[in-house]
Amino acid sequence: MRATWILALLLLSAGASAARFSGDAVQGAKRAKQCESCHGTDGNGYNATAPDPSYPKLGGQYATYLKHALEDYRSGKRVNLVMNAQAKDLSDQDIVNLAAYFSVQQAKIGDLRDEL
Repeated sequence: MRATWILALLLLSAGASAARFSGDAVQGAKRAKQCESCHGTDGNGYNATAPDPSYPKLGGQYATYLKHALEDYRSGKRVNLVMNAQAKDLSDQDIVNLAAYFSVQQAKIGDLRDEL
């Protein structure tokens, strides 16, 4: 009985979290075109379109993290001259769409062996 009650609470809280986050990954993909030159075509950076390994990988990140980071860049709370300029004109919906898009991309984890 107790296990059933705990499971029900977990499912309810998961549903509430999903309801608060209403990003559209398809729309996010369209808006993400401007992100490709630094973060790569799928948000995993360091490829032919994003040759600098110092740019963060966005693919597979938590949507809520990406949302908060973009909001902080837009407000100036988080400072990076390039990202502040990129985020300043994003709407709230643009931000959740971008977060949804990058969060569903497969993260590609690598190491620096090729860099040595």
